[in-house]
Amino acid sequence: MEEIVESTLSLLSVKHEQSHLASQKILDPIYFFALVDTKAVWFKKWMHAYYSRTAVLRLLEKKYKCLITTAVQQCVQYLELCETMKADEILGHSKHCGNKQKNFYYSGQELQYIYFIHSLCLLGRLLIYTQGRKLFPIKLKNRKDSVSLTNLLVLFTQLIYYSPSCRKMAPVVYSENYSPASMVTDVLRMLCDQKECAVECLYNSTVTEALLQPIQNLMKGTAAAPDFSEIALIHIADILARIASVEEGLILLLYGENMNSSEEESPTGAHIIAKFSKKLLEDAISIFPGSETLPVVKGAFISVCRQIYSTCEGLQVLLPYGLHDSIAKAWKKTSLLSERIPTPVEGSDSVSSVSQESPNSVAVAWEDNLLDDLLNFAATPKGLLLLQRTGAISDCVTFMFSQYAKQPQVNRQKKFGYEVLVVQVASTAAGAVALQNSGFISALITELWANLECGRDDVRLTHPRATPVDPIDRSCQKSFLALVNLLSFPAVYELTANQELPNKAEYSLREVPTCIIDILDRLIVLNSEAKIRSLLNYEQSHTFGLRLLSVVCCDLDALLLLEAQYQVSSMLLHAQEENTFETSENHRSFIIDGLSVERNHVLVRINLIGGPLERILPPRMLEKGDDPYPWPMFSSYPLPHAYLSEGAQSADVKQDNDIGNLLSCFKMSDKQTEWIENCRKQFCKTMKSKPDVVRGSVLGELLEKFVLLLTENPSECYFPSVEYTATDANVKNESLSSVQQLGIKMTVRYGKFLNLLKDGAENDLALVLKHCEKFLKQQQSPVKSSLLCLQGNYAGHDWFVSSLFIIMLGDKEKTLHFLQHFSRLLTSAFLWVPRLHMSRYLPVDTLETGIRPVYFCSAYYIEMLLKAEVPLVFSAFHMSGFAPSQICLQWITQCFWNYLDWIEICHYIATCVVLGPDYQVYICIAILKHLQRDILHHTQTQDLQVFLKEEALHGFRVSNYFEYMETLEQNYRPVLLRDMRSVRGQST
Repeated sequence: MEEIVESTLSLLSVKHEQSHLASQKILDPIYFFALVDTKAVWFKKWMHAYYSRTAVLRLLEKKYKCLITTAVQQCVQYLELCETMKADEILGHSKHCGNKQKNFYYSGQELQYIYFIHSLCLLGRLLIYTQGRKLFPIKLKNRKDSVSLTNLLVLFTQLIYYSPSCRKMAPVVYSENYSPASMVTDVLRMLCDQKECAVECLYNSTVTEALLQPIQNLMKGTAAAPDFSEIALIHIADILARIASVEEGLILLLYGENMNSSEEESPTGAHIIAKFSKKLLEDAISIFPGSETLPVVKGAFISVCRQIYSTCEGLQVLLPYGLHDSIAKAWKKTSLLSERIPTPVEGSDSVSSVSQESPNSVAVAWEDNLLDDLLNFAATPKGLLLLQRTGAISDCVTFMFSQYAKQPQVNRQKKFGYEVLVVQVASTAAGAVALQNSGFISALITELWANLECGRDDVRLTHPRATPVDPIDRSCQKSFLALVNLLSFPAVYELTANQELPNKAEYSLREVPTCIIDILDRLIVLNSEAKIRSLLNYEQSHTFGLRLLSVVCCDLDALLLLEAQYQVSSMLLHAQEENTFETSENHRSFIIDGLSVERNHVLVRINLIGGPLERILPPRMLEKGDDPYPWPMFSSYPLPHAYLSEGAQSADVKQDNDIGNLLSCFKMSDKQTEWIENCRKQFCKTMKSKPDVVRGSVLGELLEKFVLLLTENPSECYFPSVEYTATDANVKNESLSSVQQLGIKMTVRYGKFLNLLKDGAENDLALVLKHCEKFLKQQQSPVKSSLLCLQGNYAGHDWFVSSLFIIMLGDKEKTLHFLQHFSRLLTSAFLWVPRLHMSRYLPVDTLETGIRPVYFCSAYYIEMLLKAEVPLVFSAFHMSGFAPSQICLQWITQCFWNYLDWIEICHYIATCVVLGPDYQVYICIAILKHLQRDILHHTQTQDLQVFLKEEALHGFRVSNYFEYMETLEQNYRPVLLRDMRSVRGQST
């Protein structure tokens, strides 16, 4: 093999001295190779296997480097030809790209062009390999400077826009396109696909500047290059999109190689691309007037922007350009102009009508392209806010569902991306409504029912279904995870609030559920014989429903809503009572089966509040041995003591020196900023050395004094002071929602378990909540919206106020006094979620979306920092089709109840109040870092979302991650606080 390789390379290196145009008399052997194999497939095959590749590269390095030199020489000469000669003179070189007529001979120009293409393909293949790249730089004759890798890549990019393009060419007609621009683009695509090669060759500012040069020229109004075409722009956009799709390339486009240089000095690639795309959309650049391919050029460059703004860090850079508005305007304009293609009817020639490229179909394709671009804003929490402000959310979700439904046409990667988009969209009220209206939820539930109850249609009767072994059969697992992704509290509220269950007297077997209410009615709340008889696989289907209920009820607001509307726990208790048998007179025992074990688990989960060390959840599996299920079952309250963790109850702590020092900081000094910093330093010191003392009455006193003194400093106050004079008598007759009433009972039950609340606390907490509603109503403005969550008071329970009430040991006056002062601080916007419900402090367009700052700001930065700090976890979320923002929003909204033990909840609140609202983001990052091993494991077992929602945060202590969070503060605080402070007037 080595002999053949060497003799071939020896033959190819034979060279006659001649001009750069091929002589008609003497041809070198490599010309014949190029004629027979223009795209150098022989070299590709030689380089494929390691054994032959090693031999080729060794020989090229030691003896036949001239082959590489002549290949580079050909490319340089061709570029020089393009720069100096007129387009029509050199078009003969690339005649093959558009000439269908067969000739029986090649002219000298054509032969030289074939040799150039051969050289280009050979060099492209060589650059893929590390040893191949080591052959550079190359020294050329008649040139002082040698050609480095970067020089070669710049030369390739210049070939795209300097070489002539065949504009009239239709790529569908000709199987192979030999135009220089398309050949170079193929080579660059190949290099982009090899990460190591792309990092070394493409991801540097010199190459990106060369790619962006014609764009900058066009924006300045100067000619990009002689005979520059829209085809060249499409090729450039293709390469830029591939660069932006990889993390290293994206960072280069966003920040350049010198990340500290300011945008004014040298705008980075992302800024140039965004400006150009915006001008294209607004028709502010008069290039190629009347061109049919102009929409394709626009689409190509917006797709580069899409790669950038579908990431948190990319969106942050592109925010000033308002691309969402420009794309939305272009879409509205296009949708007005285009009339949709009518649905083909029977008897019409539908195939021919669709296949013809009518102007109408081009307009529809362009409209779909714009909708897809808008939809990709939903990839991040802040992007979703921008999308909802455009008013196009329903159209985008409908488009997504139509694409998702075309299973063969949507590639796996795009479908992957759509799953994450669904999670983000379902985390908001308007998004959930859009999913319902688009038919997405109906299709999902229909598919679930087919797998759960009907079985597959394509299985013959002679092949019976396998009996399910797992609680949720593998055929239903995908539907189960899709519903878990969908059913966040905003979605549950919009899709079920104020709706009763059908509870029919009879259900037909042909009756298929189509909405969330139907799923609740048919699979979860089985309170009649008719419902049980309507299920063909009763046990499997009801187990599915109970598992779904278990996950949904991990969101305490969703639990209270379902309990208030459908009395879920009463139904489960009644089912347990019926699942008994008489063992002796007046004594009944529970039948232990799959469903009774599931019901028992759900009943304990929904009735017991507590962190990992405060409550014990019974397992769902039976144990081996004589006693397969040692856990007590029950059919009435109170819960058996076996589920209450002993030793978890809080005891008040006595003050020690550290706490004395901490509280002594609150003696007012002349310099306000000094004592604020001293307090914070002492708090950090205490949290690191003796975190367990920050609890009980000490914590209440700490928070009360710190917030009081903070509000006396005008620079620390973010919201204006609001006068509130209502007394208990004024609010006593106000009514609380059934959700709030159930939340009060749950809070007091938890407070009593912790030995922090006494009898009678329910009335005091009810008064506190009534005062809060009245106080916040003074700062609200009415919103005209069809969303249920904007029809009145805050939809969920106020978990922050409930937590504070327990911290203040049930003292109503202290709690209200603290909240009135705390409401003036920026931290209240993020820690106290109902604080900004329908608030007049938010811009109107933000208010109408129903999205709160805790989602579009805190959750947004959690995703951004997670990608930078714990990239493996971020990738695991994406691979699971789940978004960190949804689970973090759930944790924050319910103040980590059921996820952390009480002392850690206290530390979370204290840390955010004393150190600033950005610590909310850092704590979530610390938790996800703490869970890294579990998250990676559950990504493999394909149940990440279920694990994160159901499992408490075992082993996590806020104090253990204090130093890590301080590092995050040093790196990110300026950006986070600047954005958090802008929520009042954020009109991006």
